[in-house]
Amino acid sequence: MPVRFGPFVLDPETRQLHREGREVHLTPKAWELLELLVRSRPRAVSKTAIRRRLWPDAHVGDGSLTVLVAEVRSGLGDDARHPAWIRTVFRYGYAFAGEAAEAVAGSVPGAPSSQPAPRVVWGRRVLPIVEGENVLGRDENVGLRIDAPGISRRHALICGRGAETTLEDLGSKNGTYLRGRRLDGRVALRDGDVFVLGEVALVFRSGPLGGSTATAPKADG
Repeated sequence: MPVRFGPFVLDPETRQLHREGREVHLTPKAWELLELLVRSRPRAVSKTAIRRRLWPDAHVGDGSLTVLVAEVRSGLGDDARHPAWIRTVFRYGYAFAGEAAEAVAGSVPGAPSSQPAPRVVWGRRVLPIVEGENVLGRDENVGLRIDAPGISRRHALICGRGAETTLEDLGSKNGTYLRGRRLDGRVALRDGDVFVLGEVALVFRSGPLGGSTATAPKADG
């Protein structure tokens, strides 16, 4: 069954990866690596296991695997230093770092959507929001990792339910601010909203795709 994560749909039957209706082209080995990590989530997969799966009859060094991982990250628009999807497990292997779920029954994998997937923009980075809970923070295991000073390990929560997306603080030390006010409950997000975690400004987008950057406004209180 197809698996959806953020704006992506991975279809094992057609061996295709789509992003909001457009196919993302990967080499066969890169596609197999991505499928292996997604299917193994949240468990990390060792380099040895990956090599046995992808190259069962050949001796392949770490260099070939590193190149393959770089190709997958490039296809996903991922950043190795601040990964949203593919996490490096030091001296062990790799793991799928995001949240994923089986595609809704009856949906057509890769079909263009009338509404772009919601997302958080942090500088030049775009962090896809999945249906359900998306925790923001410094912890390596959260859905939306914001590794910056002043950010708590589990700082805030974005919850997507159908057409509604909400934001709430998770008891962080430095607070979560929206429209100049520190949050003390759950608040609905609107397209273009700038919200601040500590002193880190982020932009919520749910409208047409386009470049966005965030500049932190002053937070009252």
